[in-house]
Amino acid sequence: MRTDAVVFGTRSYAALQQDIAKAASLALGEVQREQFPDGERYHRLLTPVDDRDVVLVGGTISDSDTLELYDLACGLVQDGAHRLALCIPFFGYATMERVARPGEVVTAKTRARLLSSIPVPGSGSRVLLLDLHSEGVNYYFEGAMRPFHLRATPIILAAARRLAGARPMVIACTDAGRAKWVETLANHLGVRASFVFKRRMGGATTEVTAVSAQVQGAHVVIYDDMIRTGGSLLGAARAYRDAGAAGISVITTHGLFCGDALARLKASGLFEAIVCTDSHPRARELADDFLQVESVAPLYAEHLREQR
Repeated sequence: MRTDAVVFGTRSYAALQQDIAKAASLALGEVQREQFPDGERYHRLLTPVDDRDVVLVGGTISDSDTLELYDLACGLVQDGAHRLALCIPFFGYATMERVARPGEVVTAKTRARLLSSIPVPGSGSRVLLLDLHSEGVNYYFEGAMRPFHLRATPIILAAARRLAGARPMVIACTDAGRAKWVETLANHLGVRASFVFKRRMGGATTEVTAVSAQVQGAHVVIYDDMIRTGGSLLGAARAYRDAGAAGISVITTHGLFCGDALARLKASGLFEAIVCTDSHPRARELADDFLQVESVAPLYAEHLREQR
């Protein structure tokens, strides 16, 4: 990434755009935005990009945001960007990443194809993703769009140490599907890992049947890559409490907190605190003493500096 590089952002990611630009010591790009009476959007790039490396920050938090990201990226290349880096902290279609029943549309793949169709600048383009819900999404990008899967591991480890303090700690997850990743975190921290076993009762209902490790008297730090409604998290937390956990905290990379999810988690009385990143803009909106938000700007800035 050249020193004259410039950082643009979608409307929803304006705050993270500024943080990444500051952390990477890069210039901020300006966009004029308007909306016509019929809902059609107008974008005009006010900062020259001809023969400059360009960073575009945005997340696929809705179809509208995805299209804004796409439109701006196409405009930046059209205006002469030398190289393009798409910073997408939250890839919102990662749960529909494979076919489970005949006829299903793999939305993660169709959206990756859309972004892969962005015109290619002279020195190439890449997409920087963060803690994907499914590793396979990385391979859905096609052509000249080079995907990079960044990890929020430094943020997670620092948060876990802070939450547990001097107390004995167990790193845990909400189901066996995340056991491998949580075991990696536990190895970094030199502590035990734990997960819960679930039994499906029908439909979307599950029942926790067992806890995999001894948590009696320990502070349990649950890691979940994404919190939407918090239902699975509440079930797992009750199981750890019943197994003798002395306290429970939560770390998540992507805090969506749909509807009143955060209020329900707080009202449950099960958790001391929740730490999440600002990969989704809703986390910044909800931040308080209970929900502690850490920025992913340093992670992206470090990668961008390495590419200079």
